[in-house]
Amino acid sequence: MLRREFLSFGAAAALAQQRKRPNFIFLFADDLGWGDLGCYGNTHIKTPNLDRLAGQGTLFTQFYVNSGVCSPSRTGFMTGQYPARHRIHGHLAEEQQNARRGMPNFLDPKVPNLARLLKENGYATAHYGKWHLGNGEGAPPPEAYGFDDSRTVNSNGKGWEEERDPWFRARSTSYIVDETIRFIENNRERPFYVNTWTLVPHATLNPTEEQMKPYANHAPIGIGHKSAAQIYYASVTDLDNQVGRLMARLETIGLARDTLIFFSSDNGPEDIHIRNAAHSGIGSPGPLRGRKRSLYEGGVRTPCLVRWPAAIPPGRVDKDSVLTGVDFLPTMAKLAGVSTPPGHALDGEDRSTAFESPAARSKPIYWEWRFNIAGHVINRSPMLAMREGDWKLLMNPDRSRVELYEIPRDPSELNNRAPEKPEIVARMSPKLLAWQKQLPPGPVEPAAGRNDYPWPGR
Repeated sequence: MLRREFLSFGAAAALAQQRKRPNFIFLFADDLGWGDLGCYGNTHIKTPNLDRLAGQGTLFTQFYVNSGVCSPSRTGFMTGQYPARHRIHGHLAEEQQNARRGMPNFLDPKVPNLARLLKENGYATAHYGKWHLGNGEGAPPPEAYGFDDSRTVNSNGKGWEEERDPWFRARSTSYIVDETIRFIENNRERPFYVNTWTLVPHATLNPTEEQMKPYANHAPIGIGHKSAAQIYYASVTDLDNQVGRLMARLETIGLARDTLIFFSSDNGPEDIHIRNAAHSGIGSPGPLRGRKRSLYEGGVRTPCLVRWPAAIPPGRVDKDSVLTGVDFLPTMAKLAGVSTPPGHALDGEDRSTAFESPAARSKPIYWEWRFNIAGHVINRSPMLAMREGDWKLLMNPDRSRVELYEIPRDPSELNNRAPEKPEIVARMSPKLLAWQKQLPPGPVEPAAGRNDYPWPGR
């Protein structure tokens, strides 16, 4: 068995325990859509390095984050728990806005998280790039959460002097990858875990002229303005270029085989109706309905690529397994041979077997969104959602707007099956409402869960 190029997953996990535990690099894009990469069907944006990463491992088509915006999504990955349990419902902002929305100012550092768990079990740990788990007065720096080293934005930790540069966001991925490479080279003799969380393609995007050159054919004719396509595509391609640089360095120093790279995005693409994305908000959810903030697929279903040459066979496209952000902690802990903290109730589950072949999950996935949803009325989902098996149920807490979709057959969520499948609604809705009732109470915006339109004559 050991002569096979790729071991069975159980054998690979056992071998990792005997010899060397895997290193982990968590590449996390910001506001990248499900359909923004070539390997997910995009024919306009050049992403050769991420496409190659997909070809060297497994591409998942049904991966979900646990919110349609950044801070709660990140909380789910960090803790293995739904962010609403921690009252993190939207993005963490300044203190007054957090208070109006019934939210804390930062994720409680006492809550168990993956970085601290791995650090306590011999891993070197680091976080570079976006943080956005609290940066107001009194917010702890990333080191308080179990990171040995950090350099971050949207945090109270060490940042970059270059942030004053109007081109900082355009060049930020290169700075973040520089720090990641430095950390890896300094810790190559021990297992490591590093978060490489980019700032792009989150608005406000301002790519350099050099970055936009590959997309000159997308420039408007006869006027001096740049197109949204030039701006957005250039930003994603630079992210891809920097990922390629990181992958090349791993090969050079001989760590690629034993390093698990996990790539995803924190939520769906931003809407062009949002002011800071008015010049660039054309990221693609592919064929999916919804964008950032929405509980429809395009808001919470994101790319997911996993590469680990020592154990994961290359070239797999998994269209069947359903994974989610709260699975990240128990899955990586399992691969590292680490027990999850006793008394820390996990909402996710170990999904490591899905890295080798399609595997069914045992737990449903739940979402709640208490605020308005920007943009086109078709993207404005109900407040609650649940995925169980092939079925996804959406509804408001008052049982209005009941929608049921058979996702594998209807990923665009166009055919509401609730009227013809009352037995499935009857089975799922009590679970969804019971889950929502156990969450900490808090304010709800009047527009939450509504899709009103000012029809003429009404």
